[in-house]
Amino acid sequence: MDRLREERLFKALMRFSLAVVVGSLFAVVAVVILNGAPALTPSMLTQTPKGGYYLGKEGGILNAIIGSLYLAFGSVLLALTISLPVALSLQKDYIKKTKIAYYIRLSLDVLWGTPSIVYGAFGFTVMLYLGMRASLLGGIIVLTLLQIPIMIRAMDETVRLVPAELKETSYSLGTTRFETAFKVVIIQVLPGIATAVLLAFGRSIGDAASILFTAGYTDNIPGSLLDPVASLPLAVFFQLGTPFPEVQQRAYASALILLIIVLVVSVVSRALGQRFSKHILR
Repeated sequence: MDRLREERLFKALMRFSLAVVVGSLFAVVAVVILNGAPALTPSMLTQTPKGGYYLGKEGGILNAIIGSLYLAFGSVLLALTISLPVALSLQKDYIKKTKIAYYIRLSLDVLWGTPSIVYGAFGFTVMLYLGMRASLLGGIIVLTLLQIPIMIRAMDETVRLVPAELKETSYSLGTTRFETAFKVVIIQVLPGIATAVLLAFGRSIGDAASILFTAGYTDNIPGSLLDPVASLPLAVFFQLGTPFPEVQQRAYASALILLIIVLVVSVVSRALGQRFSKHILR
């Protein structure tokens, strides 16, 4: 095969792959909108489930919406607090033995690919050992464990792209490593941090397996960290599991709300990333 035919073949393959990916995305969104939009009523957004909600009675999923936001924002904040210092400490400026950094990154990659049900089983075992019951706190902790590898590896790859000359210039002006890290490096990687937070948020708010046993489920809005909490993924799971078509349609409406929340967070994250990129030296 000559070079011209090879080029045409790979161009066709790339276009086909792109069409499959984009087509699949639009198919998922279209199914959710077509099935969920008719059932999306104001009462569904503003009310908690009434008695017999899962049998087709009145009420809404306000408890699941607020619960998902509690779980996602709580775990993202905790994971970011832990992950950022770890991502900075993996750089050559702080860890001299590159083999150790290599094995740490390898371990994080394995944890990133670990199914979320494994995190849920681990969290459930620890909670049983400590005598804890399913609660908002348990769900936040497990989701934090799920997010930490994602955040660290995403931020680590971004921090490695910061030019060494920039840090050397900072050191030559008499700054310490801490000052260089938090006043020079972090400003350069703010768009990368925003992307890492978005990735972690998207996975945490849409994950059901890890919180199935650790966060529990309730028809009420939690009043403390030790109360069980509902979530949108589990609301979708429970509603689809009923034999009533009306309730099954509510499951698609719940999925639509989940998509809208992720879309809003994505748009805000992109806007912040573009704003932060103005301070980057290229």
